[in-house]
Amino acid sequence: MHILLALVTGILFAGGLYLMLRRSIVKLAFGLALIAQAANLAIFTSSGLVRGEPPIIEAGGMRLAAVSSDPVPQALILTAIVIGFALLAFVIVLIKRAAWIVGTDDLDDLRNVDRTAT
Repeated sequence: MHILLALVTGILFAGGLYLMLRRSIVKLAFGLALIAQAANLAIFTSSGLVRGEPPIIEAGGMRLAAVSSDPVPQALILTAIVIGFALLAFVIVLIKRAAWIVGTDDLDDLRNVDRTAT
């Protein structure tokens, strides 16, 4: 299972990097989102994968009864997913507005635009 998740993480990183190297600002935003999700998956994989064993200490116990995965990285990843989705939605709205005003989403054309806002 770890090999499969490592492979998926690598594919997400590669796809995100490929999209970030394109000239479109929309592809840049989606590439950043893919890299963020790949980082979340890498953290999730490194926290340990155990099936069927919840990390709960029984009443009166001092330690876990069985080996279980760490819940802290899972909670952090859940928070990162929500924040990343909100940030992506905000960036998409900004990109749409900039492309509507300038007339293009090409990064080279945006760099050469010298217009005053009307």
